[in-house]
Amino acid sequence: MTKKTCCLLVVCSLLFSACQSIEQISIDYMLPANVSFPASLKRVAVVNNMPDIPDNKTIITEDEKPKGKNEVLIQTKYFNGNAVTATESLAKALAKENYFDEVVICDSALRSNDMIPRESVLSKNEVERLTRELDVDFLIALENVQLKTTRKIDYIPEWNIFHGTVDVKAYTAVRVYLPNRNGPMVTITPVDSIFWEKEDYKLEYVRSHLISEKEMLEQASEFAGSTPVHHLLPYWETGTRYYFIGNSAPMRDAAIQVKAGDWSKAIKLWEEIYEKKKGKQQMYAAYNIALGYEMQDSINTAENWALKAQTIAAQIDKIEDTQKRGTVNIENIPNYFITTKYVNELQKRNEGLVKLNMQMGRFKNVF
Repeated sequence: MTKKTCCLLVVCSLLFSACQSIEQISIDYMLPANVSFPASLKRVAVVNNMPDIPDNKTIITEDEKPKGKNEVLIQTKYFNGNAVTATESLAKALAKENYFDEVVICDSALRSNDMIPRESVLSKNEVERLTRELDVDFLIALENVQLKTTRKIDYIPEWNIFHGTVDVKAYTAVRVYLPNRNGPMVTITPVDSIFWEKEDYKLEYVRSHLISEKEMLEQASEFAGSTPVHHLLPYWETGTRYYFIGNSAPMRDAAIQVKAGDWSKAIKLWEEIYEKKKGKQQMYAAYNIALGYEMQDSINTAENWALKAQTIAAQIDKIEDTQKRGTVNIENIPNYFITTKYVNELQKRNEGLVKLNMQMGRFKNVF
C-alpha cells in the first residue's frame, strides 16, 4: 500500500467518524503522451536496433546471503532482454491503439552484421533507407532492454508457508527517428516493474513452481516492449473519485441521481444546497458539483468548483492557524487535504487538455 493511499484512508476514516458518508466511484479519462507526432506521420515502422547478443545470456549474477531469520533465498540477476520479443510487443501495443494508420514491424537485428561495436543511434542514411524500404513516414527503434531480477523465498511462520517472489525491473530505451533529420527526434527511457509469486507449505514446491528463468525472460521482455507506449501515445487512466452523501434529504436525493447516472440532476440538487448551506455542507456540495462537472468532461468548471470547496475547507480546518504553527498533521486537516488532492488532480487534467487536443487532432475529436 502506498503512502498516499494510507493518507487518503486516514482522511476518509476521519470524515466517516464525523457522520459524513462517502461513496467511491471510478472514472476513466485520457491523458496526453510525452511525445506529440504531427498528423502527417501516419505510417510507422518499429525496428529492432538492439545489440546482437547470443542467447540473451545473463550479464551479472549476485548471490546474496539471506539476511532475515525467515529469509530462505535471495538472488539478483541482470539480463539483456529478448530483442525480438520486445520489438514484437512494442509493435503490437502500438497497433492496438489504432493511433497510426499502419504499424510495420522489422524485428531483424539491424546491428547483427556489425564487425565492430558502434553507437546504437541510427544514422541519417540508415533512417532514410529504412523508411524508404519499409514505405513508412518514420521509425520507432527499440534500442535496449535491461532486466534486473530478484528471486526471493521467505518463510512466513504465522501461516506456516513459504512465499516465493520474482521481481523484475525493466529498463527500456526507445528512440524516434524522422527522415531528413540528423539524430533521433526523441529518446524515451521508461522504467517499470513486473512480478510473479508462488506460495506453498513445501519449500521445494515453491522452488520448482516459481517462474523459470526462461519463461521469466520471455514474459519480462514482452512486458518491457509494451512500456513505452504510454509515453508515445495518449492513454486511458482509471482514477478513483469520491462524493459526499450527507444526512440531508437533498444530498440523499442527489446520490440517487448519481447512481442513476444523471449527473445534471445531481448537480442542480447540490447547487441548491450550496446556496442555502454554510460550512461543511456547503463544502460537500461544492466538492460534489466539481465531480459532477468532471464526469461530464467540463474540466475547467470542475476545477473552479473544487477550488471553492478547497477555500471553504481551509476555513473549516483553520489552515492558516495550522501553517503559522509550522506543523501540519493530515489528521487535523481532513477536509483541506481531500479537497486539495482533488484540486491537484483536476489541475493536472486541465494542464494536459491543450496537448491532448493537439495529439488527438488527427481524429478531429475534442476532449
